Amino acid sequence: MTEPTLSVRNLRVEIPTRRGVLTAIDDLSFDIAPGEVLGMVGESGAGKSITGSAVIGLLEPPGRVAGGEIRLAGERIDNLPADRMRRIRGKRIGMIFQDPLTSLNPLYRIGDQLVETIVTHQRVSSGEARRKALQLLEEVGIPAAETRLSSYPHQFSGGMRQRVVIALALAADPELVIADEPTTALDVSVQAQIIALLKRLCAERGAAVMLITHDMGVIAETADRVCVLYAGRLAELGP
Repeated sequence: MTEPTLSVRNLRVEIPTRRGVLTAIDDLSFDIAPGEVLGMVGESGAGKSITGSAVIGLLEPPGRVAGGEIRLAGERIDNLPADRMRRIRGKRIGMIFQDPLTSLNPLYRIGDQLVETIVTHQRVSSGEARRKALQLLEEVGIPAAETRLSSYPHQFSGGMRQRVVIALALAADPELVIADEPTTALDVSVQAQIIALLKRLCAERGAAVMLITHDMGVIAETADRVCVLYAGRLAELGP
């Protein structure tokens, strides 16, 4: 039996409010194996995105992990100091955010953002990082990638920006990719392309994927197993 890439055990996330403590996630446990896509579904407010944020260590204060443990390839990560977690985030865990426009810096060219991410997490020269950035853009299906490296985010369509965000998430060859509603703002034909792309790239790289979505069509196409959340609790987990 191979060790799961991500193992979450009895996770509890609390948010203190004026009226008392709100339990956003209550006793949640699941695993994701290498190369597996786990779909996370549930209505708005069920706790899908908060689970992703807890795993990657980006919970908005005053939200906090109040119990349980999160392990990445056997190593416990929920109790790590902020600087250690910063080294894991981006390198070992990639994140694809819901809105590609807000997750790209509008002031920097696409190429610079990719190169910076690669240089931060891998020991390579800037020339080598630029070559890898170009290769990533070609991998995610951006036409005329060489020219597009020097474009700004506003010069891309929504679908193309989402491809760039996927390239950024995969830039450091992460073991785990958390995709938070990666197709929400896209039309159906582009959705299908993005999902196929994400699935193919992760299968080739052996990365585990946590796919957070409302769309059961996307889940049916993509996920190996499904985790259904309701009011912060696990309602169902199965193939």
